[in-house]
Amino acid sequence: MNAEDKFIATLMDDVTKGQLDLPTLPEVALKVRKLVDDPTSSPDKIAKLVGTDAALSARLLQVANSAFFRGLNSVENVRTAVIRLGGVCVRNVVASLVMRQTYQADKMGAIKKELLNLWVHGARVAAISHVIAKRFTDLNPDEAMLGGLIHDIGVLPILKRASKFPEVIEDKEILYRVIDKMHQEIGKLILEEWHFPESLVSVAAEHENLMRNTGSEVDYVDVVMIANLHSYMGQPKHRLNKVDWNEIPAFDKLMLTPEQSIQAMTEAQADIAEIQKIISG
Repeated sequence: MNAEDKFIATLMDDVTKGQLDLPTLPEVALKVRKLVDDPTSSPDKIAKLVGTDAALSARLLQVANSAFFRGLNSVENVRTAVIRLGGVCVRNVVASLVMRQTYQADKMGAIKKELLNLWVHGARVAAISHVIAKRFTDLNPDEAMLGGLIHDIGVLPILKRASKFPEVIEDKEILYRVIDKMHQEIGKLILEEWHFPESLVSVAAEHENLMRNTGSEVDYVDVVMIANLHSYMGQPKHRLNKVDWNEIPAFDKLMLTPEQSIQAMTEAQADIAEIQKIISG
């Protein structure tokens, strides 16, 4: 058995036995998600919960006062930040902070570069997803942004497991082939473990199924799929660029031609850069 097959077999065994080392979602993030999704909650309740975490409070104020969200007056307290941003955005700010911390693997020198690249890629896809959802759909742009941020979450356990396989870490072609084969399945497991809604679980599970066609109603998978494709523009050798975009159903569902989407994203570069800046902190 070669190194690639051995590594895949190990991952599959971990998945089958429920022994895969999945990242955990901190309790405060779970509580914020639950509170935001509760129709009886209020900005006061959300602010009180966020206020129990100093780092989260500071991050929320930073986002509320960013150029993208800033109003006439600066925001100086968590409650006002919650009101300005809205519950879904607050929930996703929490998620982005958690994700950033998850990708900061100081003790994993062998995969540190891959984790950094993964974080940068996720932030870009998140920003493009926000713009696409806002301009071309009735979907919530903040939820689309979160979908973009977590679309490759399944890569994390693969990288962590690969750190135990020197022959895989040293041969990036093997590593990337395994990631291509397994990150969607593992991403689905993670988001189910985190109790994410099915609409976002599907993003992790299906964002590279380019021929996916669920009918005329656009969803977050379609948005993130197109955003992901745009993120790889300029990389002609990437495998996702070997598909004719005109054959991808998601473009039709968004009522965009590939050329129109490219033009729109070119025009939105300033917004994309600003959202990336917000996500990256």
